Amino acid sequence: MDLQDQLKHLFPDHQPLPDEPVEEVAHELYVQKEPMICKYEKRKGKATTIIEGYEGTDEDFKILAKEIKTKLSVGGTFKEGAIIIQGDYRDKIMTLLKEKGFKTKRVGG
Repeated sequence: MDLQDQLKHLFPDHQPLPDEPVEEVAHELYVQKEPMICKYEKRKGKATTIIEGYEGTDEDFKILAKEIKTKLSVGGTFKEGAIIIQGDYRDKIMTLLKEKGFKTKRVGG
């Protein structure tokens, strides 16, 4: 006996309301006026690209990190207000961010 049957048994006179369609709204990222910093570092002998300077919420920054990682098919993480991407992908990341409307500044090498 599923939940609907149990409810019908408990409340025989009840008429359920028709399901209302729920409209999904696409999540929009906060686009800031200050440029985001895209820099290159070597950590433990390996190349990494670090993106810093986002002024929006951490959740938006995490969504942006996931989107960058999936589009470039690379590994990375979000730590302490920065996106850390494995490898030197500054040019590709900067073009992706510019397509989204962000301003970027290239730092280092």
